[in-house]
Amino acid sequence: MSRRYFGTDGIRGRVGEDPITPELVLHLGYAAGKVLALGDSDSLPSHGERPAVMIGKDTRISGYLLESALQAGLSAAGVDVHLVGPMPTPGVAYLTRALRLQAGIVISASHNPFEDNGIKFFSGNGDKLPDAVELAIEARLADPIRTMPSQGLGKAYRVADAAGRYIEFCKSTYPPELDLRGMRIVVDSAHGACYHVAGRVFHELGAEVVTVGDRPDGLNINRDCGATHPEFLREAVLEHRANLGVALDGDGDRLVMVDGRGAIYDGDQLLYVIARYRSEQGVLKGGVVGTLMTNLGLEQALAKLDIPFVRAKVGDRYVLEALREQGWQLGGEGSGHLLCLDKHTTGDGIISALQVLRAVREQRKELSELLEPLTFYPQTLINVRMDSRIDVLAIPAVQQSVAEAERGMAGRGRVLLRPSGTEPVLRVMVEGPSAEVTERWGRSIAEAVGRAARQTG
Repeated sequence: MSRRYFGTDGIRGRVGEDPITPELVLHLGYAAGKVLALGDSDSLPSHGERPAVMIGKDTRISGYLLESALQAGLSAAGVDVHLVGPMPTPGVAYLTRALRLQAGIVISASHNPFEDNGIKFFSGNGDKLPDAVELAIEARLADPIRTMPSQGLGKAYRVADAAGRYIEFCKSTYPPELDLRGMRIVVDSAHGACYHVAGRVFHELGAEVVTVGDRPDGLNINRDCGATHPEFLREAVLEHRANLGVALDGDGDRLVMVDGRGAIYDGDQLLYVIARYRSEQGVLKGGVVGTLMTNLGLEQALAKLDIPFVRAKVGDRYVLEALREQGWQLGGEGSGHLLCLDKHTTGDGIISALQVLRAVREQRKELSELLEPLTFYPQTLINVRMDSRIDVLAIPAVQQSVAEAERGMAGRGRVLLRPSGTEPVLRVMVEGPSAEVTERWGRSIAEAVGRAARQTG
């Protein structure tokens, strides 16, 4: 069965347009309740106790609408709902596991603008769902809703101090003998789900914290701030003369950092800092998983440390799958999705920042010093808006453009074209010996893709 709704990170789209409509989300809640909590059964468990699911969301105004629709669908299926309100995606994963619930649901479009929203799921273990389970939920969407008798309907509960529980969990991943005293840290929560928790974590560990991007109004999530716009954090770090800055995205699973000089560090660089530190301490289990987009410089730097490295498809779910296949713990993407499986079951921006800070504090070095052995290859990334149903990679003109670029770089670079799993765009990535070369070939390929999309659209 092919996917119709689920992408690499749940279901996502423009609010009010298929599939993010109240009608479909209501049906999705019912289908998810049947598959995740009731084992695809049309009746309650024999012991009579209702299963329970958690719902968390980011700060988009549409979250109210979608939360109500999901809750109604789950209740109709006979599933209780535990509501936590605005909560980072990794926070929902943790709380679902801690409260022994059957599943967790997050209403969020992550780094997308506020007009978009999405639904993603976690199992009772705090893991993202495998493809087979997502396909089972999609199959159930074709079935009519059969509401449970009144005595079997699900109830709704508000979880007390959900934010406080998650804060304590984040703090528990940082060594108890270390603190952050003497550090001034700027924390940018992207006006998203971390606005009420991220600053508190670093403050309670001893840092002097300056919070920005912590005034959500339902419309400003990710707007010119957060991990997708780190220039905002850089300005704040320089203005407040901070030691470091931490930028998260709208749902709190991405991380970008800025040092006191204003230098911006992406996920590949932060992954190197954590991997190098763990290797030197003898606690790195196995190697590191990156993606097809991971900078070649990271792979080469890890090789010099005798750290194994493998690439997965783009998307943190595929990084997670590869880590489990290898039996490793550390992986991530340049976008800032970092996985430390000895600390959490999913990517967590706050926890990832604490792993970087541990390396900084214990080695008493600046981020720039820890990254001196790492030399990046210049990359150009261009998003070409297009219908995802078009197989642009099979079009001869696009193939010819890619071949010309590869010949022009004479084996000293690489080209990657891939459709986004979260947006209606094709991502054109060119990595090569200089920024001038990658930009020239990146523009050339993007123009060829654009022409092909217009001709076939």
